[in-house]
Amino acid sequence: MNWSEIGDTLCPIARCLAVVGDRWTMLIMRELFFGNQRFDGLQAQTGMSPHLLSTRLKRLEGDGVLAREVYHAKPRRYQYCLTAKGEDLFPIVLTLAGWGDKWGELDPALAALNVVHRHCGKRLEIALACSDCGEQFDGADLDMTFGVAYDAERAGRAANFQANKVRD
Repeated sequence: MNWSEIGDTLCPIARCLAVVGDRWTMLIMRELFFGNQRFDGLQAQTGMSPHLLSTRLKRLEGDGVLAREVYHAKPRRYQYCLTAKGEDLFPIVLTLAGWGDKWGELDPALAALNVVHRHCGKRLEIALACSDCGEQFDGADLDMTFGVAYDAERAGRAANFQANKVRD
């Protein structure tokens, strides 16, 4: 499978990566969540070339992650607003920030982002919790199985790989 086909699989991770799976797109998402919605502001904070930024914004718009809205008629200027589909990426961006805080090898005193829960006023630490019992968990606490169709897709991919593998 090549990168252009990654979104055609049944795997939800691959389908997500087909939309937001490059570093530039995630930087755009970061900025949109920070409220930075205009092209110049996005370019200034991401360091992207105008062409690259334009290409990524068009792709995100085509995938329904954001919508362009006119904010100035003459000359015509747009701002980029997250759709419900885009807003649902917030936990991913927040989790990336938490991972970067933990593993980014920066002095904790230099924290770039402080996320505070408005309800209790405390700094938020990202943790996964079961939607049913509320208990926090990590990967070691889970059992995962493939659905029938995805299991068949994986078996077919493995068989195809083996059939086309160059023998040493």
